Amino acid sequence: MTATAWLPEEWGHPLRVPLTTGHHLRPIRATDVDLDMQAVMGSQERLWSLYGEAWGWPPATMTAEQDREDLARHEAETERHESFNYALFDRGETELLGCVYIDPPIHDGTDAEISWWVVDWLVGGPIETALDELVPRWIATDWPLTNPHYKHRPTQGDPA
Repeated sequence: MTATAWLPEEWGHPLRVPLTTGHHLRPIRATDVDLDMQAVMGSQERLWSLYGEAWGWPPATMTAEQDREDLARHEAETERHESFNYALFDRGETELLGCVYIDPPIHDGTDAEISWWVVDWLVGGPIETALDELVPRWIATDWPLTNPHYKHRPTQGDPA
């Protein structure tokens, strides 16, 4: 899928999105692998329950090299506007605390598939709440989308 088939060619994706908590989102990079491995493998069982059936991710035996390759693919897809993976960071980018995925539509009548997660220890807390509030508002105001499908989010009407 090309950028022109899914998103307007002249549109530029956001590079940094602040949360009210002082955290922020930015496109993930292959160089984030060490922080990503900690976040993903520390929450692997729950993430597998959300994404495993559809994506086969994250496998319980994922290596740092496999994660680096996956992140490099995400980084390249973002640059080509094929799909987007935004990482949730603390102010100093010393911790990766979750991700937001914005992908081309797979459901009729929608124009994107959107989901997100936080690390296990943030579930139910103020950072997850801030992200839950931010994502639909951010998509509505900063993205050229009119009917996104929010998946894996109980607050958006889909089962977790």
